[in-house]
Formats: sequence, structure tokens, C-alpha cells
Amino acid sequence: MLRGALQSAMASGILTLWVSCSLHVLLVQGNVNGQINSVTNNETFQPVTSDEIVVAGGTVTLTCRVARNDNSSLQWSNPTQQTLYFGEKKALRDHRIQLVESTPTELTISISSVHLGDEGEYTCSIFTMPVHTAKATVTVLGVPQNPQISGYHSPVKEGEVLHLTCLTHGSKPAAKLRWFRGLEELRGKSHTEQDSNGRTFTVISNVELNVTQADDNVDITCSVDHPSLQQAEKTSKQNIRVQYKPSVAIEPEPIMPREGEKFYLRCHGYGNPEPSKFEWSKQDSVLPVLAKADDNFLRFEALNKSDNGIYICKASNSMGSGSAEHKLYVQDPSAILASSSIDHAVIGGVVAVIVFILLCLLIVLGRYLIRHKGTYLTHEAKGSDDAADADTAIINAEGGQAGVEDKKEYFI
Repeated sequence: MLRGALQSAMASGILTLWVSCSLHVLLVQGNVNGQINSVTNNETFQPVTSDEIVVAGGTVTLTCRVARNDNSSLQWSNPTQQTLYFGEKKALRDHRIQLVESTPTELTISISSVHLGDEGEYTCSIFTMPVHTAKATVTVLGVPQNPQISGYHSPVKEGEVLHLTCLTHGSKPAAKLRWFRGLEELRGKSHTEQDSNGRTFTVISNVELNVTQADDNVDITCSVDHPSLQQAEKTSKQNIRVQYKPSVAIEPEPIMPREGEKFYLRCHGYGNPEPSKFEWSKQDSVLPVLAKADDNFLRFEALNKSDNGIYICKASNSMGSGSAEHKLYVQDPSAILASSSIDHAVIGGVVAVIVFILLCLLIVLGRYLIRHKGTYLTHEAKGSDDAADADTAIINAEGGQAGVEDKKEYFI
């Protein structure tokens, strides 16, 4: 009996342990399934939004989507947590805010004429249990104003240093200023200051130019680089004038002066301001009696061998003076004619050579045509006995040449 009681007690204990373990497993499975269903539901009802960047004055569109809806409403709120739209119902009186799309799984709104105060985090909510939310950050770009160049007041003297300043207000983020001299980019130094509104920036850039004669009448450009401008361009130009002493060049007319003819030298002065005075002189001598200096012209009514020499023109303005020289050599009219005769003889010789070459080519071509015609007639005669036409005769004649090596004809 004792043994039977022990066996019964052991069986009962094992059964109790099995039931306990089974219940524990069921509870664990239930908890896991509940957590999986909870995660799935959370992902299903989680709103999805995107951050947006908009230029001040433009329009931004905010879209909120969910994968599934249980008849709960979607809502958009601004950075101060004011409700903008609750489903398709407008909650805030602002004519700039408009409904674009409202469905059980999407709520899209637009905000026009955006200003810097509209920047911040916008919230999309869906009122399930619990409530799910998503954030969308709106970044507003402040458009920089047109740049302004200062520092140039009057023409600059060659060799001086010109200091220019370029300034632009209202950019967010801070703009970048670039300098150009014509197409050449210059290196400037910039610094940034925050505007009184605490949101935008003023950018100031300075550049120094060591001006030369080449900079006269050149445009110096200040250009604004900013993401809000995209394909647009904001620039400012400053045309500068540089004062410099004249550079001088002398032009003779005619180029080949001959004795007894009229002749003049013209002096060109290039400077800023324009040369106001021209002076003529002759190196190691005085001007010829018959030579007449007339401002920037030196005129000779009738050239003479005694006029040979080096003539100097000096041009002056308020910045200084410059000079140039011209060597005058008066030639004999006979020398000019002889030279002209030699030129004509050379030209005639070249023409004669060309004509001779053409005649030789014609002769060679004629001989080639005659020989070709003779060969054709000879072949035709050789094959004409059994041929129906001339072409067949030539073919027969060519075939027969293999056996008749001793019959040849030559034409010269």
C-alpha cells in the first residue's frame, strides 16, 4: 500500500508540473504576439513627413501620410502648436494656408508668401490610442539684397591703390560675395554681421587694387552667391577710370617717301586725360626750314635729302609726357622706279616658268593619248579575223600574244 501511495503522489506531481509549464508557455506566447501586434499597429499608424526648404516669399507644401487609418483624423500644427488643419477643417484663420489634399491616409497643406517667422518644426498628428506624431522642419532662406559698391569717387592715378567695399543685407544663411575685374576673379576679404531682426545677416567684403593703365575704363563687379538665388544673379558694377601719362606712336604718310613729294608725320598720343600738347624736334639738329609743325602733325611740302634724320614727337598731359621716334630716309625717285622694274621682272619670270610647266604637261599628256590609241588599234587588228566586234577583237588579240612572242609593235 505504501508503495502504491508513493507512485500516486509522484504521478500527481508530474501532472501539476506539466500543467504549470504549459500555462507559462501560453502566457509567454500571448505576450509576444501582443507585442508584435502592438509594433505592427505602431508602424501602421506612424505618420511620415519630410523636411522642406523654401525661399522667403515662396510657397512650401507640407505632406503627412500614414499607411492605414482607423477613422482617426490627421492634424497639422505650426511651431507654436497652433492647429492649422484638422482633417479637412481649417482651424487657423490665415489666408496663406490652404488645403491641398485630405484623405483618410494623407493630409497635405500649403503655405504661401512664406516669411522668416514661418521657420520651425511643424507637427503632424493622428489621434489613435495612443496619439502618433511626426515632425517636419521648415527652413526659410533669406534672400540677400542687391549688393552696393562704395569707395570710388573720382579717377585714380596710375600706381595708386584703390579700396572698394561691397555690402549686402538680408541673407540667411550669410551670403558669399565675389569680386571680378572683367572676367578675372579677385581675392577679397569678407566679414559678417547679424541684422537687428536676429535672423538675417549683412555681409561686407573689401578688395584692394593696384591700378595700372590697363585698368582704365574697366568694370569691377561684385557678385552675390546664395542658395536662394539659384539661377538668378545679383551683381553690382563700378566702372573705374585711371589717369596715366601718354604713350606715343608716329605714323608716316606715305610709307615710302620720295624726294620732291609731299610728306607728313602724324603723332598719336594715348593717355588719360587726352594729351593737350605736342612738340616736334629733330635729333642732333633743328627742324628743317620747310618742315611745319602743326599740333600732332609735322608736314613737309617737298622732301629733300637734307630732311633725312630722326624725328621725335613728345606728347604731354597732366600726368606727364611720353615720346616716340621716327627715322626718315628720303629715297630717289629713280631708285623707286628701278625697284619697281625689278619687281615687275620677277613677276614676269614667275609667270613664264608657270607657262612652261603647263606646256610640258600638255605635251606629255598628248603623247600618252597617242600611244594608248595606237595600242588599241593594233590589238583590234590582231583579233579582227574571227571577232564579231572591236572589243572581241582586242580580247582575242591579247589571248594570242601568249603564243606569238616574236610579234611586237612599238610606237614613239
